[in-house]
Amino acid sequence: MNRTHWLLGRALLAVAVFMGMTHVASGQYLEEATVKNAQAVLTEAMTKPSTGVPQAMLADAYGVAVIPNVLKGGFVVGARHGRGVLMVRDDAGLWHAPVFVTLTGGNIGWQVGVQSSDVILVFKTRKSVEGILSGKLTLGADAAAAAGPVGRETSVGTDARLKAEVYSYSRSRGLFAGVAIDGSVLKVDQLATGAYYGNPRPGETVVVPEAAQRLTQAVATYAGAKMVAPSEQPIAQKHSASDADVLRSQLTKLAPQLYELLDSQWKSYLALPAPLFLDGAHADLPAVEAAVARFAAVANDPRYQQLAVRPEFQSVYGILRHYQQSLTQAAPQLQLPPPPSAELR
Repeated sequence: MNRTHWLLGRALLAVAVFMGMTHVASGQYLEEATVKNAQAVLTEAMTKPSTGVPQAMLADAYGVAVIPNVLKGGFVVGARHGRGVLMVRDDAGLWHAPVFVTLTGGNIGWQVGVQSSDVILVFKTRKSVEGILSGKLTLGADAAAAAGPVGRETSVGTDARLKAEVYSYSRSRGLFAGVAIDGSVLKVDQLATGAYYGNPRPGETVVVPEAAQRLTQAVATYAGAKMVAPSEQPIAQKHSASDADVLRSQLTKLAPQLYELLDSQWKSYLALPAPLFLDGAHADLPAVEAAVARFAAVANDPRYQQLAVRPEFQSVYGILRHYQQSLTQAAPQLQLPPPPSAELR
């Protein structure tokens, strides 16, 4: 292999490391788009007098979820998946900045020819909101759900049919309608929430982007309430995944692509620590350092540049190094008394 190929391989590897270090920031742009799309959907839903969501529905709501562009499955009838945001009102009546959620499964009663729909969920009980924040919520099973009223159907307090915990709406072809979506699973997306808010450490201030502030203020205004100050967002912080969590998720998705290129001997040599693929605690730092050393040995040896220049190798190596850095930063500092005096040495 000539020097040109060697330098190209090193340059590509440097790009991979850089991308591994900046993937959280780039992911933030995707979440920003979700927040802005949710604001657009909510604004249209709340400003259509005859066909929108009645403001009375939000007056005593404990939470509002907006999931733009929920996609209909192409191979499974009724299947769907979408990513959106959830705003929660606390016991003091203040609305908090959004956490990210996913909506999957169930049946939405799609119109013929419609492949996507915007979904709004209004939570009328504290229990239903806590169900999501504690893990996941299955509509119809964990919380009674029903199609919400639209337009001037404002008899929400006396109508006997409106006794559900969650009311659902969808927009297809520009029209909002109440729709039953029993069987759908709503779950907090901690990785997306962590990427968006930057994972502040305990005691640090949560930085709420302007788009999230505008969305929260809009919900609070429609509900006739106030929002929590951007510097005080315990819900967003509590349900954010750490940088290490985000990086581990990336590694578990990318590593199989690398292993498809390798024989059993190389798979064993470049194996990542097993805890990465299990739920629970992260891998031990020494095990991660040992894995990084093995990848570095391959990257720095001209004999293996056929492998080292592959994007699958570069991606895993770059993110693995950043994962090592995140674990190093997260390692607790020892609390020790002053060192022994010079006379005792």
